[in-house]
Amino acid sequence: MAGLPLFEKTDLGQLRDGMAKDEMVAIYDSFSEQYDEECANRDYAGPRMCAEALAKWLGDRKTSSILDVAAGTGLCAVELRKLGFTSIDALDPSQRSLDYARSKNRYDKYICDFIGTNRLDIDDDSYDAVTVCGGFIMAAMEPDCLPEIIRLVRPGGYVCITTRDMYLTTVKAFSGGRLEAAMTELQSKGFWEQVSRELVPGYHPGIDAVIFVYRVLR
Repeated sequence: MAGLPLFEKTDLGQLRDGMAKDEMVAIYDSFSEQYDEECANRDYAGPRMCAEALAKWLGDRKTSSILDVAAGTGLCAVELRKLGFTSIDALDPSQRSLDYARSKNRYDKYICDFIGTNRLDIDDDSYDAVTVCGGFIMAAMEPDCLPEIIRLVRPGGYVCITTRDMYLTTVKAFSGGRLEAAMTELQSKGFWEQVSRELVPGYHPGIDAVIFVYRVLR
């Protein structure tokens, strides 16, 4: 799959399935200062959808701590703060995207790293919730990162994942139902339970989002 639909005339249009992760990061680095404006121009509603979906489940907005994975320039944090959440950290492999987010004071802590099978330098049970908006795309996050996401969330906390519905079948790493199969396997092993799966229109104009919310059990 070549490029991100609706961003084909920007640097993000260079993204493609199977490319090396350092190439993907370089593209996001190069586009960091234009990203917010381009998303606004394209009516990108993913961050708002993700924040609103989490807010339905996560209780105390003043004290709950959130890690925004694949945080980018911080658009999800903007929406979370609008809803009253105050403690939000960022994790993203693009340092320039995080630098832009820092310039806007969007997070409390900025962690530059990939998430995968590697153990991050973050303690177990550090957060009440993890959000992932737009991280499950080509050349980025893969199903094998889910156990690490779960490790970071306290039992009873939540994981909210928002992505384009079409990516579940068109991105190589997820094709054949592999992303949802990995989610289901972790549920069968007692690590988490699905509390919501919604198909929502308007992620971009004419593009649906699928929003997963899981409660961590382990």
